[in-house]
Amino acid sequence: MSVTRLPWRRLPCRDVMQNHLLQMLCLVAMEKPPSIDPDDVRDEKVKVLKSISPVVLEDVVLGQYVGNPDGPPSATKGYRDDPTVPPGSTTATFATAVLRVANERWDGVPFVLRCGKALNERKAEVRLQFREVPGDIFGRCKRNELVVRVQPDAAVYTKLMTKKPGMTLRPEESELDLTYGSRYKGVKLPDAYERLLLDVVCGNQMHFVRSDELREAWRIFTPLLHDIERRRLQPIPYLYGSRGPAEADELLKRVGFLYDGTYRWVDPHQH
Repeated sequence: MSVTRLPWRRLPCRDVMQNHLLQMLCLVAMEKPPSIDPDDVRDEKVKVLKSISPVVLEDVVLGQYVGNPDGPPSATKGYRDDPTVPPGSTTATFATAVLRVANERWDGVPFVLRCGKALNERKAEVRLQFREVPGDIFGRCKRNELVVRVQPDAAVYTKLMTKKPGMTLRPEESELDLTYGSRYKGVKLPDAYERLLLDVVCGNQMHFVRSDELREAWRIFTPLLHDIERRRLQPIPYLYGSRGPAEADELLKRVGFLYDGTYRWVDPHQH
């Protein structure tokens, strides 16, 4: 997820992750509410947050982008090259954190939150990765995934291994695709703020954070933020236009999320 430039007080963990990404985690992990009444929905979100322990530094990777001499002109300068940034700034422009929901449904499942600036892709998505079936007869197949893309071009698609047409039994990656802009042609899809403003006019509080929800969110991240500030941690440098620090991928691998980087979703409706 690419975001705007982040001064210190808008550290990824403090703003994008604690707010936006944690909301997305709640929507994925919450149980079905008894109704679509706003308080019923928010009650379930709070239950999820209460099941999450505070994030620890060992489950976090912080990064700061540097200039990429092999990239386009816009990529040659790093974060500290900005004249408005103090020399030696330790502001992180990238963060990956692993959270765990301690309840029966999600026991043992890591939830990875990742955000940053100057990355190789500008997108916001939820990616659910399925573990391999025991006794895989095709050898090590890549994992199937369910992806909910929020931005850009809202879509839901399943990345799955299918048999390649022909006489061989070699599997390859493909997708089952629902891209909203292609499926619902001519339908105006409101952006996030249009929807929220309409909710304000209608008095619908479903998509707004309640005080107890906000309190639980800060309970999860405040110890981490204090630890980062106390230690004045130096973020790990990463090149402008990359995926972020390699240490972030190592963290994902350690908790069981496998990324190989070989698959690229292609919208079949675009020519």
